[in-house]
Amino acid sequence: MGLAKDIHTVTELKTRSAHLLAELNQQKRPMIITQEGKPRAVMMDVDSYEELRNAVGLLKLVAQGEEDFRAGRWVEQDALFDRLENRLKAARKHGPKKA
Repeated sequence: MGLAKDIHTVTELKTRSAHLLAELNQQKRPMIITQEGKPRAVMMDVDSYEELRNAVGLLKLVAQGEEDFRAGRWVEQDALFDRLENRLKAARKHGPKKA
């Protein structure tokens, strides 16, 4: 993984920003920025950041689903499809709503 290669100082970021951004976008790995020897920030390319956000969003949905299941907030698949079918029939019967 080479984590040591992905650690840069804030001074290096200031003086070599274009080079570091090019490296960041090419490598597709997070870059740790240090200040006074301590990690202060993590930089990521935009595509990797969006993938990470999507993954976190999916994990939140899974956790919410598990919580709902444990709390008894669920229905059988057939019952859900029946409910949806009835709603669709009712919507067709009454036609589109006028604004």
